[in-house]
Amino acid sequence: MYSNPNKMSCKERALYLLTRRDHGEFELWQKLLLKGFEEEDVQQAVIYCKEHGYLDDQRFARSQVRQHIAKGHGEKRIRQELQQKRVENDAVNSAIEHEEVDWFELAKQTAEKKFKQQIATQDQKEYAKRVRFLLYRGFSFDQIQYALAADE
Repeated sequence: MYSNPNKMSCKERALYLLTRRDHGEFELWQKLLLKGFEEEDVQQAVIYCKEHGYLDDQRFARSQVRQHIAKGHGEKRIRQELQQKRVENDAVNSAIEHEEVDWFELAKQTAEKKFKQQIATQDQKEYAKRVRFLLYRGFSFDQIQYALAADE
């Protein structure tokens, strides 16, 4: 069925993409449009995939949340990434609640992994560097304080 990727129908291309990994609805739309398929064909393919359970934003959100947690990303970063992929807030909220993560401990583990056994000196530059790193990873100031206080 997938012998020549250039000769695939829109629906075949959508199924091909979804067999490789989960996609969000918006992401699948974008990829199919970039391949040159007409909007009407893309819409039909997306509807087909949703009806048959191949495309599910809730499942996609859960998968993304798990991947980001495994990378040591905080809730803010996860929400931002999923927002960029235009996943609905309800799906994002549900996926995050489903994981039951202790964000404070995740921030601490992320800091420990990044900075290994380096002792947090009283050096303000080093402390600021660690704060920036954890902010970029999507942790709140309270979570960062907890993570870095555990260092001392």
